[in-house]
This record gives sequence, C-alpha cells and structure tokens, in this order.
Amino acid sequence: MEQPTPRILIAKPGLDGHDRGAKVVARALRDAGMEVIYTGLRQTPEMVVEAALQEDADAIGLSILSGAHMPLVKRILELMHEQEMQDVPLFLGGIIPNEDVPVLRELGVTGIFGPGANMNEIIEFIWQAVGQNSAGAAA
Repeated sequence: MEQPTPRILIAKPGLDGHDRGAKVVARALRDAGMEVIYTGLRQTPEMVVEAALQEDADAIGLSILSGAHMPLVKRILELMHEQEMQDVPLFLGGIIPNEDVPVLRELGVTGIFGPGANMNEIIEFIWQAVGQNSAGAAA
C-alpha cells in the first residue's frame, strides 16, 4: 500500500525579506518526495495558519531571520491551537539564539534548525514528524 505524499507548508512570517534558506529547504523536501507549498515573503501568523488549513498541510516550516521568532511562533501556535491543529508539527529554521531553543520547544516547536543545518537531518526529521520514514516513502 502506497503512503500518501506529505504536504509541507514553508512560510516566511514577519518582515524578514531573505528567503534563500526557505527556498533551499523547500527544494530539498520536494526532491525527497514531499509536496511543498511555499507561501512567500512577509506572511502574518494568520496567513500562515490559514494557508496550512487551506492546503491541508501535514507539517509547517517557518524560516525566521529577523529576530522576531518568539512573538511570531507564539502567535502561530496560538492560532494552530484555536484551529485544533495540535497534530501538525511546527519546525523552525533561521537565526535562533541557543537560550531560546528550550523555550520554543516547550511552546510546542518540534524541530529547530540553524544556519548550516544538514539537509538530510531536516528531511529525516520531517519524515519522522509526519509519521513516515524515508525508507517507507521510497517504496
């Protein structure tokens, strides 16, 4: 029996205008067999969650380089909770100070990847987060 292709929403919330990393991750996920929806730059938390709902996303990835990760992530998680999306893993990439990592994890962020993160680790993390593994996806 073939497993469904996971749908991953990649978003750039806030005013940060640098999306090269988000595009690199999106392409790697696509190459790994996932369906990727990229929302583009300067998304509000409401836009991110609405897009995830509309696209029936299996996971949400945020790329934040602006330093506004705490309020943006808090609001996105709030909105996800309101929409009963607690089963949708939220992962984060960008410039995240080490001291914020435990707080973000406590809030509900399932994966945090900084600059230079290994793409294979990100891919494997997402396969596991959506309940599949790379061996099962290739079958």
